[in-house]
Amino acid sequence: MRIEIAVLSAPAITVFLMFVIFPVALAAYYGFYRWQGYGAPTDWVGLNNYKLILTDPAFQDVLGHNGLILVLSLVVQGPLAIVLALLLNQRIRGRSVIRVLVFVPYIVSEVIVGTGWSLMLQSNGAVNDLLHRIGLGSLAADWIADPDLAIWTLMAIISWKYIGFAVILMLAGLQSIPDEIFEAAQIDGASYWQIQRRITLPLLGPTIRIWAFLSIIGSLQLFDLVYIIWGQYVSGTAGTSTMAIYMLAQGRNAGNYGYGSAVAVVMFVISLIVALVYQRFVLRRDLRGAVTEGTV
Repeated sequence: MRIEIAVLSAPAITVFLMFVIFPVALAAYYGFYRWQGYGAPTDWVGLNNYKLILTDPAFQDVLGHNGLILVLSLVVQGPLAIVLALLLNQRIRGRSVIRVLVFVPYIVSEVIVGTGWSLMLQSNGAVNDLLHRIGLGSLAADWIADPDLAIWTLMAIISWKYIGFAVILMLAGLQSIPDEIFEAAQIDGASYWQIQRRITLPLLGPTIRIWAFLSIIGSLQLFDLVYIIWGQYVSGTAGTSTMAIYMLAQGRNAGNYGYGSAVAVVMFVISLIVALVYQRFVLRRDLRGAVTEGTV
């Protein structure tokens, strides 16, 4: 049995080691050097790169941006996805069409989404033009460059882009709940809201927790939309820069691949710690039910 498990799992383990563990270990190694990206690293700096990262106010700012995006993603997308899933789980006219429309933004590539929104949100773009046409010209703004608005613009785009994924997960969770439970609650005289609060949400808990975990990790690693819409320079002044953008700007573009590698390692460690803590304290009840103990 053990030989069969080893043979069957060997390809996956090999790929994991080659494309996950080895790159992380190599980045950690380069992080101890001041390295320009070519030749063997020789300028040993020890832990100075990591000390500089943790004491750099710019990194602390981008870490705060990632944290804010994380919290807002959970607060905004979670409740909205649950409401939409409850609505789309009912027998309403055009339900299939609405499901498709909600899910389409998620499958559209980040390049298309970022390019499209960056054009529409320019000072002379479609959004401001629409506001002027409907008599709300006073609301027109510089949605991308204004530091007071940029982070909320980013959150609106992120929510529009990824809400479909959350809704599909919630719908799958809702459809796995047996109808007999709801029928029994209705016979006992429970109202619609009592059913949702006492039955639907608790049984939907595992799905919500899995979605929240994926959203947290995605928020910590956010890069593509910010880079496409704001770029590495505007994102800093607009207050939308993330840890991944910081890694690019201070690593490759600054010609210091050693420092960029150290930033990558810090991102990996932060994501790993968050994942382990979340698994230990939040997913523990779900994982406990999924593990079966062998019998002798």
